[in-house]
Amino acid sequence: MYNDEKRTYLNDYEEMSMPGSSRMQQLSMSEAFPILMRKVYTWMALALVITGFTAYYVATTPSLLSLIYSNQVVLWGLIIAELALVIGLSAAINRLSLTTATLLFVLYSVLNGAMLSSVFLIYTTASIANVFFITAGTFGAMAAYGYFTKKDLTSWGRILLMALIGIIIASVVNIFLRNSMFDLVISYIGVAIFVGLTAYDSQKIKEMMLQAPDASEQAQKIALLGALTLYLDFINLFLYLLRIFGKRE
Repeated sequence: MYNDEKRTYLNDYEEMSMPGSSRMQQLSMSEAFPILMRKVYTWMALALVITGFTAYYVATTPSLLSLIYSNQVVLWGLIIAELALVIGLSAAINRLSLTTATLLFVLYSVLNGAMLSSVFLIYTTASIANVFFITAGTFGAMAAYGYFTKKDLTSWGRILLMALIGIIIASVVNIFLRNSMFDLVISYIGVAIFVGLTAYDSQKIKEMMLQAPDASEQAQKIALLGALTLYLDFINLFLYLLRIFGKRE
């Protein structure tokens, strides 16, 4: 579900104009860049906190668990709502205000948390916490690599996109095969893909923020999409690592 949402954001960045319309417009490019990068990681971190708390709250509330997982209409409604939100946010970002776009991002984080509540039913709390810290360390290292490296990672994007499509197809096939070994192989490949995507996306977001002439609302909306992209990188990396290292209840 999360893989096929992943690649819809950064490609839109290059098509977005950046007209200045606020006091932030008066900032120089060098002043705007750190502000925008800080917003990217702040929004991403807040979304992860919201998702985590929502997942835990739903997992510890039997009535909500029953509502979601005992009712196919509600379950599929959440899945469709997630897809609609993430596609709509990317497609309509130019027409949305920053406030509306932020609220949609928060709503997506809540819905995603509700769907991820199932991990607390499958894995022990201790192993979830351990994998989260492993994910955070891995994500941080690769994001830093993408940010600081002088190497152009553009070629990674094409390769990783093809690999992502392949792993989506393999995952769908394994729904019918139910092969645990194949599932483990997919998980390792998934980790490799999202480790690479973290570095690639980090570099691409940095380049986009460097091109922003100011910290206007339009530029901040681009930063919001960057936060959404990195958020999905983190979530996918976490889920694949959990499938490898998580201890089941």
